[in-house]
Amino acid sequence: MASPQPQADSEPRRAAPAPSTIEIVEVADKAALDRFIRLPWSIYADDPNWVPPLIMERRAHLDRKANPFFRHAEAKLWLARRGGRDVGRVTAQIDQASLDRYGDATGFFGFLEAVDDEAVFAALLDTAETWLAGRGMSRVRGPFSWSINDESGLLVDGFDTPPSLLMGHAPPYYAGRIEACGYAKAKDLIAYDFDVQTSRLTALGKTLVERLERRPDVTIRRLDKRRFRAELDAVLEVFNDAWSDNWGFVPLSEAEIAKAAKDLGPIIDPNLVYIAEVGGEAAAFSIALPNVNEAIADLDGRLLPFGWAKLLWRLKFGRMRSGRMPLMGVRKKYQNGPTGVALAYAVIDRVHRGGRARGVEHAELSWILEDNQAVRRIIEGLGGRPYKTYRVYEKALA
Repeated sequence: MASPQPQADSEPRRAAPAPSTIEIVEVADKAALDRFIRLPWSIYADDPNWVPPLIMERRAHLDRKANPFFRHAEAKLWLARRGGRDVGRVTAQIDQASLDRYGDATGFFGFLEAVDDEAVFAALLDTAETWLAGRGMSRVRGPFSWSINDESGLLVDGFDTPPSLLMGHAPPYYAGRIEACGYAKAKDLIAYDFDVQTSRLTALGKTLVERLERRPDVTIRRLDKRRFRAELDAVLEVFNDAWSDNWGFVPLSEAEIAKAAKDLGPIIDPNLVYIAEVGGEAAAFSIALPNVNEAIADLDGRLLPFGWAKLLWRLKFGRMRSGRMPLMGVRKKYQNGPTGVALAYAVIDRVHRGGRARGVEHAELSWILEDNQAVRRIIEGLGGRPYKTYRVYEKALA
């Protein structure tokens, strides 16, 4: 794995900091990167709902050579230390793809974890802000780890259940500490819980889907894994079109979708991915994934020596009780009419049926912008209930 390289020390050696002094250290070598990755273990030691991430996956996600995010972005990572131990971490990142799209001089922070201490949060966020301001940014927004297409927002409601696949978790005190540093809400992201076994289409939804299915120009089909890459390209095209007007949206690049295909391909079940075509063109899709967090919760982040065997057995033979639908989209040209609503109901319902047949009990539909009322009405019409809220913060930089 490629790791940040240590930089030559051009400053005089400093005396050891006093026990109460907070020292911010840039992550510049493999040892520091390992500490950066491992720091959450101390933060969440007493939290039964935290799920330790796979250390191998976190290394790959942070690797500048392996993660295609860094083909259009730059970032810095820091640790906060006090009394000889790590007490916090943060990143700052500048995404050129976002700047090209919005031209708003906005940089981002992410991967924020810290002990319950206002001074630690202040030192970490000030460091990130200073670095961003020094590169011409006039606003900071986050947390994103790394971008809006990764883990987004800070959990501010719904602490009593574990996070779903590719979603974050946080202690309740984080929000207050971030707000004390001058940050205000930019947008809330809503996660819905969906009872797969009992929920059904409403009468209106059923009528719309039945009418749609009778149309000779409409086909609703599951993913064809024999044409996996071509299928993902079709999904990417619909995704980038369907989400293009959403707040903060940044299109996924070809390299990013290829990496997602490689990472998620082994756990994708064709019966949980549906594509709707109108006139032979992909018009809508819905993707659900098994909630791998169920399978890794007791691995303590490690796949060796026996974690691989446990994980593979659980994924192949175990019954996942939960799943997550991270993506659903309908082409913009259909979104403002009954066809668009019917397409959304149809692809979600097909995935729902596939999950129900496999014994899935609950699914998370996430995330949805708080003001995306059209999609929220569809989800609530299917029986979804909001159960977690993630908040994106922002702050003007002087």
